[in-house]
Amino acid sequence: MSRFTRRQWVVGGGAALAALGVGGYWLAGPKSAPIGFEVSPDELARARGFLSRHPSVDAHAHPGRTFVDGAEHLSGLVWVYAKLGHFEPKAIQDMRAGGLTAAAFAAVSDFQTLGAQGEGLATVREFEPGEAWASYKRQIGNLRALAEQGLVYPVRSPADVAAARAAGKVGALLTVEGGDFLEGKPERVAEAYADGVRSITLLHYRNNELGDIVTGPALRGRLSDAGVAVVKAMNAAGMLIDVAHASEATAMGAIRASSKPVIASHVHVQSPALSHPRFISRDLAKAVAQSGGGVLGAWPAGIGISDLNGFVSRTFELIDAVGIDHVCLGTDMDANYKPVFDTYTNLPLYVAGLLKRGMREDEAAKVIGGNFLRVFAAL
Repeated sequence: MSRFTRRQWVVGGGAALAALGVGGYWLAGPKSAPIGFEVSPDELARARGFLSRHPSVDAHAHPGRTFVDGAEHLSGLVWVYAKLGHFEPKAIQDMRAGGLTAAAFAAVSDFQTLGAQGEGLATVREFEPGEAWASYKRQIGNLRALAEQGLVYPVRSPADVAAARAAGKVGALLTVEGGDFLEGKPERVAEAYADGVRSITLLHYRNNELGDIVTGPALRGRLSDAGVAVVKAMNAAGMLIDVAHASEATAMGAIRASSKPVIASHVHVQSPALSHPRFISRDLAKAVAQSGGGVLGAWPAGIGISDLNGFVSRTFELIDAVGIDHVCLGTDMDANYKPVFDTYTNLPLYVAGLLKRGMREDEAAKVIGGNFLRVFAAL
């Protein structure tokens, strides 16, 4: 268990800000995580060949930290963190070097409300009227500009992933972490869809109009009526519902309300050996998997693991919990806490690690991209 309380812990989400209260982790600049296992030239060549044949998709990421671009009214160390800047061209270069086909490019809905609190960070203020929506429009405008500048290929349907590969570009799937910008208004879902958004994580680090977060005290104890309406609007639009960061009661409510598969884009399961506020119960993990074939993103946060080998183990643990057909990749890249998978250039090493442990290539193809694309196609 970490030094943070459930309310203070801010780990693995869009802002990656908990570390600011732990020795200035992000301010000092993270060190590259060790690999933790040996990879022969033949094993690496096999992994690279595998990635050239199979689509790979990261279900949750913030490549280059676009969410900090133009952010206003920030608090304390969060302001300093934003001043460290964004670096999309470098992130996209790493994606290409590692053989990644496509990734979520996530906005962070509640970023401006986060601030230092004790040893960690939490939501420290409410939004001003209209601020959440304005922040969303700024961030989505910045993300869409990446495609307009030719840096990425916009992914609005599963077919666009193949089109991105054919065009020799990284595919960018626009998502939003936190449904705060909706302000409980289901009609905004259609506008977000028109903006190119294809997934919304209902909660992040702020209890909002839709329900409760997993890392703080419950406000409603369930998915709210507005949350039910938003879930149904997302089903109607053809948008992925993401329950990462939601309390168990809120997540279960979303699963019950949805007529389509649900995802938990970056999570891990609680166990007797390791428990953490951001991990989810096995019951919830199985409920996600059973929601029409939903998927859970294997998440490489440095919680109980310290190298890439640990992330390989964690991936197998998640598979053991829900089955090979229900696990995908959810790295939280460029906004994770002490990540053990911290650059897309290491994607071939991760694949090599899965294969070294005995995973078959057809199984690895599911984890690397196939499972996510199946759910995306089911919308």
